Amino acid sequence: MSAAVAPRHARPTAGLMQDVYLPRAADALASAMSTYGIPLLVLATTRSAALTGGAFTLEWIPRLVASGWAGTIVDRHGPATIFHLASLGRALVLAAGAVLLHLHPSGLVANVTVMVLATMTGMLTVFSYIAAETAGAAAGRRAGTRAHRVQAVLLGIEQTANLGGPALAGLLLLAGPPPMLAVITTFSLLAGLLALRTPPTHGVPAGAPKSQSGTGFLTGWRTIRSLPALGWLVAGLTVSNLATGLLQAAGPVIVVKHFEQSTTAVGLVWSAAAGATLLSITLCRFALDRLGLWPVGATCAALASLACLAAAQAPDYLSYLVLIAALMAAEGGMTVVLRTLRSRLIPPEKFGSTLSATVVILLLPFPVAGVLTALTPPDALGHVITVCAALQALGLFCAFAQLRTDPALCT
Repeated sequence: MSAAVAPRHARPTAGLMQDVYLPRAADALASAMSTYGIPLLVLATTRSAALTGGAFTLEWIPRLVASGWAGTIVDRHGPATIFHLASLGRALVLAAGAVLLHLHPSGLVANVTVMVLATMTGMLTVFSYIAAETAGAAAGRRAGTRAHRVQAVLLGIEQTANLGGPALAGLLLLAGPPPMLAVITTFSLLAGLLALRTPPTHGVPAGAPKSQSGTGFLTGWRTIRSLPALGWLVAGLTVSNLATGLLQAAGPVIVVKHFEQSTTAVGLVWSAAAGATLLSITLCRFALDRLGLWPVGATCAALASLACLAAAQAPDYLSYLVLIAALMAAEGGMTVVLRTLRSRLIPPEKFGSTLSATVVILLLPFPVAGVLTALTPPDALGHVITVCAALQALGLFCAFAQLRTDPALCT
């Protein structure tokens, strides 16, 4: 195929920066700011711990519902189209929210606005995430033996956004909700415009009929069941996510009400966690080369369990910040193991559907965590987190005990 007629998606890696990395960077920053900033916005607007937990639930339930068929839609219409539409849709929703909160900074209208923002941004974010992951997987396959470098860059972009996004959202919130929402709107709009450069056929097998591109959640579920190693790892991480989700949902309440810190301090917790995760990912790349998947995954699972148990009893803000950072760093190592295993085992033609099924399962604990936060008195949150941390330790132990001799992790 000559260069004159070769489609843009046939170029090896020359266009990765403008086609994949830049759109992903803008979207990841908008996603991180909205994911951690919207619950802060709810707490600042309503002053209610129950509504903060409810907003967290409303933020994750749409992600859970949409993830079931987002992969099918992405496979059918292409990640570039869905990424573009989801980013623009989120920008419009956030812009409308900023205007309403400027006109009605408090009261019933403000309360309804922030809860609707939590719902809509959660649903639209999952579409942009599935589209970006599918585009990244396709870029990795085209890179051949350099695939791990593509995935490392994408994961680094994601964690860098998680490093700066929460702190930036908390800082902007000091100036008021409209400025924070305006900045997130800008990044969402930028992501939508950059998505126009993304090749339109990422992730869809060449020559595959559109009716067969994505066959839904059921196909993804069957694929996971047919891959025991992937199934056990997803099961263990799902149990672990209940504890992680509870710490995320209860974070604003714990930091602001229990430790008597500002909303900026909440963002600093998750920014520190993202920085620790970024370091963990870098170290895990070298550890995986020397030790393999199972030793690295089991070590990270043990560290995550210990850090979560200790975080439930943290005596002050600084120790809480350090323990959350250690927990998320360990979670980052397990994420590297999951992504590596996922890229090895899932057939390319079923990637979108299987990714959707995986995301749905992994997201199930997050709305539950929001409900627990809403129903639990602030003084009792430490006891609930301790119980969830114990379940996390048990779930991860069972998963990695089953995976100890699995060829997929021992290779």
